[in-house]
Amino acid sequence: MQKKSFADMPCPIAHSLEHVGDWWNILILRDMSYGLSRFDEFEKSLGIAASTLTRRLNGLIESGLVERRAYTDKPPRYDYVLTDSGRDFRPVVLTLMKWGARHFSPNGSNIELVDETSGQPVDLVLTDGNTGKRINMQDHSLRYKGPSDSLSAWRLEAGRARRTAYRDSLPPSTPLQTHR
Repeated sequence: MQKKSFADMPCPIAHSLEHVGDWWNILILRDMSYGLSRFDEFEKSLGIAASTLTRRLNGLIESGLVERRAYTDKPPRYDYVLTDSGRDFRPVVLTLMKWGARHFSPNGSNIELVDETSGQPVDLVLTDGNTGKRINMQDHSLRYKGPSDSLSAWRLEAGRARRTAYRDSLPPSTPLQTHR
């Protein structure tokens, strides 16, 4: 079955899902962000069929998130490594990890992000790169910059009153990502 394409949707989330929306793709990108790079490592880590893994790796290569580099000629063997675009996906992987640990892992996570220098756990938060302020529901919102008659403009406007009511019901400075 062919998956639905989101390429014509004027939304950066839909465009992103065009490339990473498959759960295998996200798990492969997770493993690459951990440092795995070889086909047999992905097979072992994921328990994925070779044919499925081949399709997913080829798709990630076509999307520009991964590149293949030969490490031996006879027999031909490859490392699969993240491109700049693929490395830019790492914060998404880390955010999913934190969210999953908080909401779906009753005993917490057995993996944590740590500072390489101090060895201390990192409290992952989303911040405004201009001000350093933590992103929260009260102080930050989405604004559409395109034509006012577009579906994206309608989507944001249609939810505005509910978003405002929800935002107003939150305690002061509730972050978009709560921390443990």
